[in-house]
Amino acid sequence: MADLLMPALKISLVIFMAGNLMDMGLRLEIADALRGLRNLRFVVLTLLWAFLLIPGLAYGIAHAMPLDAPYALGLILMGLAPCAPFVPMLVAKGHGDLGSTAAFMLLTAVGTVIVMPVAVPLLTSGLTVSAWSVARPLLVMVLIPMMIGMAIRRASVARAGTLQPVVKKVTGVATLVVVVLCVVIYGNGLLGLGGTFAVAAQCLFFATVATVTYLLAFGLPHEERIVLSIGLTTRNIGAAIAPLLAVPEPDQQAAIMVVLGLPLMVGFAMLVVWMTGRGPAA
Repeated sequence: MADLLMPALKISLVIFMAGNLMDMGLRLEIADALRGLRNLRFVVLTLLWAFLLIPGLAYGIAHAMPLDAPYALGLILMGLAPCAPFVPMLVAKGHGDLGSTAAFMLLTAVGTVIVMPVAVPLLTSGLTVSAWSVARPLLVMVLIPMMIGMAIRRASVARAGTLQPVVKKVTGVATLVVVVLCVVIYGNGLLGLGGTFAVAAQCLFFATVATVTYLLAFGLPHEERIVLSIGLTTRNIGAAIAPLLAVPEPDQQAAIMVVLGLPLMVGFAMLVVWMTGRGPAA
C-alpha cells in the first residue's frame, strides 16, 4: 500500500510546498522585506541560528541520545530546514513585525536552497546523495515558486491579489492530501515510536530552539524576537523530507521522524506565543 501511495505523496508534497511558497511570494511586500533586511542585527542572528547553531544542535542531540540511525537522520534534516510556510499566521498571534517576517522568510528560503545541498552530504552518514539531487527539489518546491509569486506581484498587485486566493485553495487541498497520505503511509510507524527516544529527542530540540532563540536575541524588541523564535521553531517539513524522496528507496523511519515534527513544532511555537504574554489571551 505504501509503495502505491508514495508517488501520490511526492506529487502532493510538491504542490503543497510550491503552492505555499508561491502564495508567500504573491503576498510578499518587497518594501517590507527590504526594511527587515536593513536590520543588520536581525539578519545576522537569523543566519547564525538558522544555518549554524540550530543544525549544530540537531546534530548534537542526534549523536548524544541513543537514537537509531534513521531517526537521527530525520532530526538532522529538520535541523537544516527552518521556517514553515505558515509562519506569518503564528507571528501575527504573537504581535510580531511584518517587515521582519518577510525578511526572515526570504532569508531562510534562499538560505535553505544554498546551505542544505552542501550540508546534507557532510552531516548525514545514512543518506548517500549528491548536492544537486538535494538542490533540485528545493529549487522546484521553494525558490522558483516564491520568485514567480514575487515577480507577478511586482508586475501587477491587482493580478497577484486575484491569483492568490486560487493558489491558496489549491494549496489547502494539497495540504489535506499530504496529511492524509502521511497518516496512511506512516501511521503505524508513528504509533511504534514509543521507547525509541525519537519523541524525547524532538521535544528537547524544539524546547531548546523555542526558548533559547527568544531569550538570546540580544538587542531585538519583542516584535522581532517573536519572529526569530517562531520562525526557527517551525520547520519546513517539505524541505526536510525532500532529500529522502530524492533517493530511490527512502528510509521510512527517517521520514517518520520528519513527519513527527509537524504537530510538535506547532505546539512549541504556540507555547512561545503564550509564554511571551503577547498572544491572543494577553
